[in-house]
Amino acid sequence: MSEVARTVVVKSAPLPRKAFRVFVELEGMYRNMVEQLVLYAVRGNIASFTRLRALKYRELRSLYPQLPSHYVYTACQDAGARAKSFLRIKRRGLAEREHPEVKNVSIWLDDHLWKLDWLTAIQIATHKGWIRVELELHKHFWRYVNGGWRISSEAKVKLDKKSRRLVVCLTIKRHVEAYKPRGLIAVDVNEDHVAVLVDGGVYLLETRFRDIVLGYYYRRKRIQEKYGKLYGVHSRIKKRALRKLNERKKKNDLRWKLVNIIVRTAKERQYTIVLERLGKNPARGMINYMKNDQLRHRIYQASFKGVQRAIEEKAREHGVPVVYVDPKNTSRLCSLHGTRMVYDNGSRLGRCTAGGEVWHRDAVACYNLLLKALRSDGSSAPSYGGLSVDGSPVPLGSTATHDPTGIPKSLWIRWKSLDATNKNKLMRMSI
Repeated sequence: MSEVARTVVVKSAPLPRKAFRVFVELEGMYRNMVEQLVLYAVRGNIASFTRLRALKYRELRSLYPQLPSHYVYTACQDAGARAKSFLRIKRRGLAEREHPEVKNVSIWLDDHLWKLDWLTAIQIATHKGWIRVELELHKHFWRYVNGGWRISSEAKVKLDKKSRRLVVCLTIKRHVEAYKPRGLIAVDVNEDHVAVLVDGGVYLLETRFRDIVLGYYYRRKRIQEKYGKLYGVHSRIKKRALRKLNERKKKNDLRWKLVNIIVRTAKERQYTIVLERLGKNPARGMINYMKNDQLRHRIYQASFKGVQRAIEEKAREHGVPVVYVDPKNTSRLCSLHGTRMVYDNGSRLGRCTAGGEVWHRDAVACYNLLLKALRSDGSSAPSYGGLSVDGSPVPLGSTATHDPTGIPKSLWIRWKSLDATNKNKLMRMSI
C-alpha cells in the first residue's frame, strides 16, 4: 500500500477590503523573511531546513514578534527549498546570478496556522488574529473529497490582488493498494501519436503534437521578429505577447486526457502498463546528429518523457502497476523471428528479412515491448511468450498485428477508455 498526494486549487470568495489588507501585510512580512533566509542560506551553503531554522529562528522572532511563531517555521521550509534548488543549479553551472531572486511568494501554512471550517471555509491565523475565509468550491474538489481523499495539514495561500481573493492550494492524500495484474498493456510513445497494445489489438491514438509545436514555433518567431525590431530584443511588450501563448496548456490538456484513457483501460482489466525505459532527457540524445533546426526543435519539444511521467503519476493514483523495459531495437526486429526489419523510403511498414512478414512499425514495437516484459529480463532474444501472433505476409491484413486501429484526436478526445472503440465507427488514419 502506498500514499498518493495531489494538490487542489480553490479560490476564496471576494474578501472585504479590511480583511484583505491584513493578508497583504502578512504577505509582505512573510516575503521579507523568505528573502532574508534565502540570501543567508545561499551564502552559507545551507540546504537543510532544520539547520536554517536553528540558526535564524530567534532573530526572526525578535524582528516579527506580532506574527504567530509557526510562520518562521514555514518561511524556513520555503527558503530551504528555494536555496536547495538554487545551489543544485549553481553546482551545474546553470545559474545566471550569484543569489536567487524571490519573485512569486505563496504563504506556506502548517496545521497550527490554518484549519478547515465544515469544508466550505478555512480559518487562517494572522498577526491580527484568526480570519475566516469562505471558499468557492468546484466540482473537481468534491470529486476528490467524495472519492475517499483526505485533506492534509499542509496548505499554501497566494493573493489575487485584482479581485481581492485568496488562491488556496490544498494538499489531499489517499492510500492506494496495487492489485495483482492479470495481463499487460504495452505503450509506445511517438512524436505524433501513441501506440497501445491491448488484448492483441494495437491502437494508434493521434496526438498531433507536431502540429502544435510547429504552429507555436512560427507564431513565436513572428512575435520575436515584429516586436524585436519595434521595441528591442528584451522589451516588456514582446515578453507580454510571448506569455499569452498557451502551447504548454494545450499539450498538457491532451497529455492528461490521453493518459486517462490508458490508465482507465488498464484499471478496468486489472493489467500492468509496459513502458520504454528512457533516459532523463531522451530528446537531447536524439537531436545530437540532426542539422535541421526546425526538426531539432520539434523533437526536443515532443512529449516522450512527459507522457510517460503522466502515465506513471496517474497509474500511481489508481494503483495500476507500471514496468519499464529496454527499448533497444523494439521497432527494428521482427517479433516472430528476431531478425531485422526493412523499411523502405521512410515508410512505417516494414518487412521481416527472414519470413517476409509485413509489420507496421508501431505494432512491432508494442509486441516487442510486451515480449520483453513477459520475459522480465529486457533482452532482445526472440520469444513468443505465450502470445498468438499471426505471421501472415499480407500487408495490413485482417489481424491486429499488421493492421493497427487508427483513432483520430477528434474521436478519442472525449472518451473515458478504449472500450469506446466498440461503440464508435473508427476512421482510417493515413500514416
